[in-house]
Amino acid sequence: MAWNEPGKGDKDPWGNRGNDGPPDLDEVVRNMQRKLGGLFGGKGDSGGGNNNSNAGSYGLGLVAAIIGIIWLLSGIYIVDPAERGVVLRFGQYEATTMPGPHWHLPYPIDEVEVVNVEEIRNVEIGYRSNGSRNGGTIHSEALMLTKDENIIDLKVAVQYRVQDARKYLFNVRSPDLILRQMMESAVRETVGRSNMDFVLTEGRSAIANSTEQLLQSMLDAHDAGLLVTSVNMQDVQPPEQVQAAFADVVKAREDEVRQKNQAEAYSNDILPKARGRAFRILQEAEAYKSQIIARAEGDASRFTQVVREYNKAPAITMERLYLDAMESVYSKSQKIMVDVENGGSNVLYLPLDRLSGNRSSSPTRLDLDSLNYPSNNSSTSSSSASSDDVRSRGGR
Repeated sequence: MAWNEPGKGDKDPWGNRGNDGPPDLDEVVRNMQRKLGGLFGGKGDSGGGNNNSNAGSYGLGLVAAIIGIIWLLSGIYIVDPAERGVVLRFGQYEATTMPGPHWHLPYPIDEVEVVNVEEIRNVEIGYRSNGSRNGGTIHSEALMLTKDENIIDLKVAVQYRVQDARKYLFNVRSPDLILRQMMESAVRETVGRSNMDFVLTEGRSAIANSTEQLLQSMLDAHDAGLLVTSVNMQDVQPPEQVQAAFADVVKAREDEVRQKNQAEAYSNDILPKARGRAFRILQEAEAYKSQIIARAEGDASRFTQVVREYNKAPAITMERLYLDAMESVYSKSQKIMVDVENGGSNVLYLPLDRLSGNRSSSPTRLDLDSLNYPSNNSSTSSSSASSDDVRSRGGR
């Protein structure tokens, strides 16, 4: 029917009466049931009202069952090997689950908080590694007061992990922030108990160990569920305003240590040598002593034996002593053979003034005139007289 066509009777072009009120609510519900029944396999004719109602109830139950299954399946969760699951029932702690698949009552009954307990976390005191302003230094954290009332610039890095997931979530509010504040307090307390020279030189490892122990005791006292794995002293410097003077002091201290080490090395090198030389001298003295004593004992024994033999045969003994003495003298003196002319025999010349000088035993042949030696007869007679005189002295 066109818009401009008049209605039939008292109806408008849509078939409604002009005096009808709003649509009936029961009719609207029945229309919806018919549509749902047709959707889930029911009959849509107006004659089967009971069938439509049963079909609609069945469809609503099926939808509710599907929604319930999805809701129950939403309670399945998986915990990774490095994580722990904390189950909350109506906001209250219920259990801690280990790695693997698990199921809990879905939201809003149960909730699961997953915490990574193997992750190594890091806290930086006095600096930020990702900062760019002033090299990442945080002066409000880095400047600390020592026991001797000096100021140092200290940078510390702390590594920690979650030890107990339940304590980490419920015992302390903002545990990571609390750990940072506790760490700064522990470092300041440890540095405040030490002198500046100790902190700047050999005390770094001791400061780090003391800080780690103090921080862990503070965390345990608050039952924070955190475990400190390491405390590392990144840098310890005097304040920027006096770093040049402290650099000179450190250099002088290093020079002192180097000189001491050199002196120790020299001492370790000289003392063993001196001890060795002293020991060698003592051994040589002992050997000389033994040699002298043995020689003296030998000479005494030989003299005793000679005396014993002299008492038995004085003449023979004196002759033997004379021959031994001459042999000793001639073997150490220079011998000169004088060639005598006119058919004479050679004369042996013994220069007594040179016995203590040149001890060469090679004989030298000289001319008789060059030595101004007397004639053959006189030399022979002199030699014979000298020999007789010696023999006469030996025979006495």
